[in-house]
Amino acid sequence: MRKLLFSSIFLVLSLVLVMVMRAFMPKYSGMLLFFFFFLLFDGYLWSSVHRGIKKNDRRLRRLAAILFWLPVIFVLCFMVCSFFIPFLDWNLPVRTYIQSLILILFLAEFLPLVALILTDFFRLGTFAFLLLIPEKRKTFHSIPRFRPMLIAGWMLGGLIFTILLAGMVFWQFDFRVRRQEIMLNSLPPAFDGFKIVQFSDVHLGSWGSKQQLQRAIDKINGLHPDVIFFTGDMFNYRTADGDGFEDILRTLRAPYGIYAIMGNHDYGDYITWPSAAAKAQNLADLKTYYRDLGWKLLLNMHDILKKGNDSVAVIGVENWGATRRFQRRGNIAAAQRGTESMAIQLLLSHDPSHWDSIISKKYPRIDITFSGHTHGGQVGIDFRGVHWSPVKWVSRFWCGLYKNPAPGIDQYLYVNQGLGNIGYAGRVGIMPEITMIILKAKRK
Repeated sequence: MRKLLFSSIFLVLSLVLVMVMRAFMPKYSGMLLFFFFFLLFDGYLWSSVHRGIKKNDRRLRRLAAILFWLPVIFVLCFMVCSFFIPFLDWNLPVRTYIQSLILILFLAEFLPLVALILTDFFRLGTFAFLLLIPEKRKTFHSIPRFRPMLIAGWMLGGLIFTILLAGMVFWQFDFRVRRQEIMLNSLPPAFDGFKIVQFSDVHLGSWGSKQQLQRAIDKINGLHPDVIFFTGDMFNYRTADGDGFEDILRTLRAPYGIYAIMGNHDYGDYITWPSAAAKAQNLADLKTYYRDLGWKLLLNMHDILKKGNDSVAVIGVENWGATRRFQRRGNIAAAQRGTESMAIQLLLSHDPSHWDSIISKKYPRIDITFSGHTHGGQVGIDFRGVHWSPVKWVSRFWCGLYKNPAPGIDQYLYVNQGLGNIGYAGRVGIMPEITMIILKAKRK
């Protein structure tokens, strides 16, 4: 009866917690459902831990309980504090790192949970088999769990926690410059050797260090780009995320200008606004923000770069995502209109699925598309030619240079791994990227 009561209370509290979080972050409804089930499995995992330590000293049991429930305690404190001080008004480094710590604590529990499920499936199979042999029948609880597997699960969980924590401490700001030459058949002579620096997904709402942002900007300026492309997601939740970073961003320099587009996070769709007018003001503030920086924000429009007697078109579209979770505001036809005479068309489109779904199939005149969005997954492998991340299961084009496989089409996509981060304030294997692309004319 006591276990049933505790289980019922735990279930109700989990539902209430998820409903409150959904009210704050409606865009993350699907993730919150996952969080709800994880809470339930957390209770299941605790039953195993509790049974394993019930013979230990009381103080040790209390310490184990506190450490185990630390992620949930953090989330509950997170929500309670948000009622008094809105989440978005918290100190930025505090908000960023507490959020990340909660995430990696939950992830660290995943492998012990998998190990527990596997051992209990084994117990269930053993129990079913013994039912067929009357003289060897046992109750389910009298069949022991396979301890080596449980221990291995906890050891691997600890390893994951250590690696992800190291990603926050050592690699979050380990900026890497990737250099890529792209050969184009129709490149005008004046643009042969033209240097484009691309960066993407800054996510100022997760940036806990102004000094590190200045270091990244200095690194970009040190490449002496001819033009700079920023491919979206400057903010996390609202334009106010960028307050205080303007003076650093204004130090970017490129003789042919700095072009920017919007990403899925820039529209303010990830939080609940008090009114439609407040949300519209947020978008107006975003346009003012870029104007004050001196950057050219391309909203389904284009601009012409002129060098000597030659020129190329820079086209920028609003966000367009293949899945309905993301906005579909990009209008490539409207943005491209007026560039028909241009020998080279360079497109900025935040989500690479736009290239996959539409541009590569219907717009062969677009020579290179510059995208971001994926962050390269932030966690993966990039070592001696091995380039892998779990995000490739979600996005077919997730990092680096791709060429349209259609015969006779000289068309490319470059996906930048992002400069900042979201959710997890760290990087493991997949480092924050600044891309230097050099346009080269093909020799005939």
